[in-house]
Amino acid sequence: MTIDELRRKLIGEVIAREGGYVNHPADRGGPTCWGITLATAREHGYDGDMRALPREFAAKVYAGRYWSSLSLDQVAMYSHDLATFLFDWGVNSGPGTAGEYLQRQLNVLNDRGRLYADIKVDGAPGSKTLGALSAFRAARGEHGINVLAETINARRIAFCAELAERRESQEAFAFGWFDRVVSLRASTVAANDEPPAHWFDEVVA
Repeated sequence: MTIDELRRKLIGEVIAREGGYVNHPADRGGPTCWGITLATAREHGYDGDMRALPREFAAKVYAGRYWSSLSLDQVAMYSHDLATFLFDWGVNSGPGTAGEYLQRQLNVLNDRGRLYADIKVDGAPGSKTLGALSAFRAARGEHGINVLAETINARRIAFCAELAERRESQEAFAFGWFDRVVSLRASTVAANDEPPAHWFDEVVA
């Protein structure tokens, strides 16, 4: 699978998984449609009824805000799995959170600066983060990248658990969060759960 195909596939799947309009009373983000919150929709120029938010609009938001902002085209050159995990965490908890934890993990794994210098933890992976990822890959190989990807999922589960512990209302979502991470990790999405193929065409290249 090419990186372009991966990006389109993941965005199509997240739109299918999130579904249409939802307004859960315990969701601090308010009403959503195709997984896009009201605030995010307004930020990107949509001022209509959230119930009528076009899938094409949602796809463009995912491609820009949640894929490109994390430099996932470049990350996917090292690991499709790592890019997949970061994208989904960014969608679930914000791209800044996913980017920050990638940077934190890379700093933890640089062997006290022997493999590469510490990078700034700002949640916005750029050239220095990608340079650290490249150096890590050179030092640890494909197995190392797989370990890094798994640590990202482990940190994500811990992050979600802490959210539910801090705010009891968020326990309504805890099992779903954990199930989402585990299912993504195990690649257990059934064929009949995949979105229609034409949805992928709505994702900008």
